[in-house]
Amino acid sequence: MSQKLENLAGVKKIVAISSGKGGVGKSTVTANLAAALSAQGLRIGVLDADIYGPSQAMMFGVPAGTRPKTAEEKYFIPVVAHGIQTMSISYLIDEDTPMVWRGPMVSSALQQLLMQTQWDDLDLLLIDMPPGTGDIQLTLSQKVPVDGAIVVTTPQDIALLDAKKGIEMFRKVDIPVLGIIENMSVHVCSNCGHVDPIFGEGGGDKMAEQYQTKLLGQLPLAMPIRVQADSGTPIVIAEPESEYANLYQSVAAVVSEVLANHTQAEAPFINIMDD
Repeated sequence: MSQKLENLAGVKKIVAISSGKGGVGKSTVTANLAAALSAQGLRIGVLDADIYGPSQAMMFGVPAGTRPKTAEEKYFIPVVAHGIQTMSISYLIDEDTPMVWRGPMVSSALQQLLMQTQWDDLDLLLIDMPPGTGDIQLTLSQKVPVDGAIVVTTPQDIALLDAKKGIEMFRKVDIPVLGIIENMSVHVCSNCGHVDPIFGEGGGDKMAEQYQTKLLGQLPLAMPIRVQADSGTPIVIAEPESEYANLYQSVAAVVSEVLANHTQAEAPFINIMDD
């Protein structure tokens, strides 16, 4: 998609971060990847598109009850946290309100977030997609000019099976898959530091090879990552010199490189036609 919405005029690139199923740590990966890209000097935004289970507000330490300011009586102004522009349905409802909505209502709420958020001069907007491959994902994919998608998975077979469905979905809507992030590749014992591939090994590599895409990085299942996410300060920000932050920073560097190469690769396909 080449035509951008009016409110997205200030966004240079948009990347959807997806998973075929819940529970693979996609939101934690999104928050830390955003922080790592911001540390590179980029202006980063995060759109929490998970209407049923928004979590980015908590991960970025935004106080409960925070409401976005508005502009021109029609746009939401993103809430800035740790230098990153964020928007989530959780800013528009009470924290304990269950989202017992049917599909059309959820799609409508998602479109409101998409159409009415005024991002301010972003180099990159990361969209934290809801898990799955249903109507909500298709609405997002078809309504927003997404430059590419990143699929988050864990190494075990059941997660890979669902992640493959996510890749196929993006292919059907002509969104290029920039790569795969394998999360929870190994478990790091909080007592002794022993590393154990409890979910299996090599799944992300095999899937990247099968779909001719790139394994962007492998991230561990480790207590400090979870603790910092729950506390409202992603580990990349809370412990920037830690080994875990370094892993996210390495993934961010690869993502930046892939995006740059993707842009260069797309250039020859521009057609100029005489009337």
